[in-house]
Amino acid sequence: MGVSNRSTQVALGISVFSFLLFIIAFATPYWLVTDGRLQNPRFTNLGLWEVCFNNFQDIHRFYDTRFNGCMWVFEEEYYIIHDFLLPGFYIAVQLFATLCFVMCLIALPLTLAILRTSRDDDRYVVLLLTIGTCEVMASIFGFIAVVTFGAKGDSRDWMPGWQNNDMGWSFALAVVGAVMLLPAGILYMVEARRERYKRLNEISNREISEYGDDYYQNQAAAAVSSAPAQPYFAPEPSRPRRPQPGRQPTAPPQGGIQTDI
Repeated sequence: MGVSNRSTQVALGISVFSFLLFIIAFATPYWLVTDGRLQNPRFTNLGLWEVCFNNFQDIHRFYDTRFNGCMWVFEEEYYIIHDFLLPGFYIAVQLFATLCFVMCLIALPLTLAILRTSRDDDRYVVLLLTIGTCEVMASIFGFIAVVTFGAKGDSRDWMPGWQNNDMGWSFALAVVGAVMLLPAGILYMVEARRERYKRLNEISNREISEYGDDYYQNQAAAAVSSAPAQPYFAPEPSRPRRPQPGRQPTAPPQGGIQTDI
């Protein structure tokens, strides 16, 4: 199993939790909701792909069509109010949220693959690095989406009754999911770097163990063969003998050494 150590297990848990939060936020239409203080609000709730109106009519345009219920934001019936319903910041939020969702979808099968990959497999480091990169990019895209929507979503020039419009629970899930994807991706990348250096150290130690002993043995043999041979028992130098009592020592020959006792 490829997630045997603690850091990878923590990264896996955070990433799965973040995936679920952002996918729920991506699919639910409660990014912007009315607070319920109005008796008959013309706007009730909105998500990335769905908007709900209640007898809504745009007073800035001359038509008698009134919109009720919840429909897809790109519905043909909304064509006459697309310039009002789909401002530039809302399109940008949809774009970056979709990029975050795509990065999560790419990382999901890779996460499942790493569960079945051994740590000794050559693909293990590549999977860790790829998952970490996808999650960091997803976090950046998601963060841009939630910051943009948080700054512009409840502005007075968009949905009616802006004083009573608040960010909904789908938006809160998107914020938590996008933020938590970042530490999960960083943990994967740190673990990939640690595993890579661990393998490099193992390779270097293996090379030293295989070739180092032969090298040192050859060096020692060369040093022994080049040294001059010496006998094991070296002869001791002769010492002058002491004269016996009552006997005159004889003078040694010129240049000789006295050896009689």
